[in-house]
Amino acid sequence: MRKILIFVPLLMCATPALAQDAPPAFQLPRELTDPQSAMKLAAKLQGISNALMNVRVGELGAALEGRQATARERNVTVRDLVHRQDPNFEQHMQQKVATVGPKVLQTMQTLNRTLPQVMHDVDDVQRSVERAVANLPDPTYPQR
Repeated sequence: MRKILIFVPLLMCATPALAQDAPPAFQLPRELTDPQSAMKLAAKLQGISNALMNVRVGELGAALEGRQATARERNVTVRDLVHRQDPNFEQHMQQKVATVGPKVLQTMQTLNRTLPQVMHDVDDVQRSVERAVANLPDPTYPQR
């Protein structure tokens, strides 16, 4: 009987939270859901990797050794340094870059599946933090 007396006032309270619409589902930008975006990224990555291979680093190497670069060293690129250790580096690099598109696409699909739950969890954490902060004592309240 006592339990009923506790719940009756609660049932009579206004419940605006129940009357609200459910929050809209989290929507990712189209760029993160479009398979063509992944392929464009892979193509751009190929161009970036080629540009990085052409960066001249000979003078930097000489400066690190504390001397002036020779005329031949000034034209040494990253490609030259890499070919000294692995003559087939560019073929290996192109093969790896070719797999970037499908890997990015797979990552985007996984992100699309998991992000709504992650955002829900982040909202839960935010509400928990807000409740914890609301319960902190007021530092300006006079102490006895």
